[in-house]
Amino acid sequence: MAKWGQGDPRWIVEEREDGTNVNNWHWTERDATSWSKGRLRELLVGITVENEAGRCEISELKQVEGEASCSSRKGKLIFFYEWNIKLGWKGILRESGAKHKGLIEIPSLSEENEVDDTEIQASSPVALGVRIPTVALHMTELFDTAIEQLYRIFTVKDLVQKFSKSPAVLEAEKGGKFQMFDGNITGEYTELLTNKKIVMKWRCRNWPEEHYAVVALNFVPTLEQTELQLDCEGVPICEEENMKFCWQKQHFEEIKGLLQLTTLNG
Repeated sequence: MAKWGQGDPRWIVEEREDGTNVNNWHWTERDATSWSKGRLRELLVGITVENEAGRCEISELKQVEGEASCSSRKGKLIFFYEWNIKLGWKGILRESGAKHKGLIEIPSLSEENEVDDTEIQASSPVALGVRIPTVALHMTELFDTAIEQLYRIFTVKDLVQKFSKSPAVLEAEKGGKFQMFDGNITGEYTELLTNKKIVMKWRCRNWPEEHYAVVALNFVPTLEQTELQLDCEGVPICEEENMKFCWQKQHFEEIKGLLQLTTLNG
């Protein structure tokens, strides 16, 4: 350590006639908040991710709160920043054409955190008002039971829970809501003609937000059997096979199993 009065002359700014901080030897600090906000907008807005499923783009810098500064000591630059950032994103699914939007939040972007430690939160997508390509389905199935019993299986909570093997919410009346398969299927009854017909607004959880198909079940008596005629309109074209599977495997076959069990139990 140098003795008093024998230190490096670069330290002694106040003894220089011009007061110059030679080679930034002393600590200096500049506010970089305004510049950084503009730079963050340039870097983030417009980032695009695209693959076979679709395309997503950061469309807007909704909020940027915090501060940034640039300091210098002994000729070395030191950066400090801490930001709370909210970004808007929008995207489109390639197969269905459905458009979505949402929010990305970075609650603490700081020089103290490594990239892998930075928390990033993405909100659930919200569908935009677009026309979704859809298909109509028609399926029929024979059941070895009377119409009254088959109709009850679709309108009585305990029976729905038995064939679906999961909790259900059921309000079997016009305007009543229903929820099945742990919330994966939801909808509303729009028409009920006892032992004849049920019409429902119907949606799967992974469909575009607020998009419903219309499912009509017609109960037709045959010789010692009941024919169930299913007509469905408005199924997203990319969900056609999943919808068929849902009704064939998770409804028809499970209901037949329940009917057999009921018969065996007398």
